Amino acid sequence: MDPLDRDPSDAATASARPACTGAAGKVAPYIDRNRCEGKAACVQVCPYGVFEIGTLGRDERATLSLRGRLKALAHRHRQAFVVRADECHACGLCVDACPEAAIRLAPNTRR
Repeated sequence: MDPLDRDPSDAATASARPACTGAAGKVAPYIDRNRCEGKAACVQVCPYGVFEIGTLGRDERATLSLRGRLKALAHRHRQAFVVRADECHACGLCVDACPEAAIRLAPNTRR
């Protein structure tokens, strides 16, 4: 099975997850809204279903830099969102996969 096609809730996926050193929820991914182009590489590689692609709201778009607004407009305001931060195991696959270097891992302050 291709690792990009895995369903994070599937039992077979659970056994195929990478060995992560961190406990779930201690570290969380943070997305730089001015960099993300919504290409979904993070969604595809995350074995824990931490990310989803969504559309930036008007308030979120207002906080972007000029370059960020232009990038968002070019990509129909679609970006990655962290929807299950407590499931992050700090494996770093998302950081490595992001072509825009828009993701960083940091202590989870969303708890």
